[in-house]
Amino acid sequence: MPAMTTPVCDFGWKAPDFALEGTDGRRYTLADCAGERATLVMFLCNHCPFVKAVIDRIVRDVGELAGHGIGAVAIMPNDTAAYPADSFDNMRRFAGAHDFGFPYLIDRSQEIARAYDAVCTPDFFGFDGALGLQYRGRLDASRMEPVPDARRELYEAMLQVAETGQGPAEQLPSMGCSIKWREAA
Repeated sequence: MPAMTTPVCDFGWKAPDFALEGTDGRRYTLADCAGERATLVMFLCNHCPFVKAVIDRIVRDVGELAGHGIGAVAIMPNDTAAYPADSFDNMRRFAGAHDFGFPYLIDRSQEIARAYDAVCTPDFFGFDGALGLQYRGRLDASRMEPVPDARRELYEAMLQVAETGQGPAEQLPSMGCSIKWREAA
């Protein structure tokens, strides 16, 4: 299966709201996850080798960003019937194994992934304090193998968004496994 890359950032595009179940049993909305200065919405899954390669860096960066008023949430959009590795129970295990400090939500209907025009896992959407899109880039130069000492592009971009309200003009697309869409009935 070919790797997918995300489109160019549509600066100012407004974050769609959601109400999704988290692995902790709570329902979360966008407002529940939003940070005071910026918000990071990530589309992740459990089985993707691109996600597995960088999940510990994602958890580290999100943890450090929280201290700067940046909220974060991860949404799992894949068809769990076709990809049981991404089941809700496996999401719970994955979040626990990697010590997620942010909500991990399931998009059972795939409506939220479609509303965001998510393409792959991982797919990162960095919003300013008014929930306007400012970053649609990659975590760092890693792909299916972590790049040692890679520049922390997502982390730096989100700090810039929190401090200035604007994302970097130059952004490199994220790359990952395509979202596993359910076949239309």
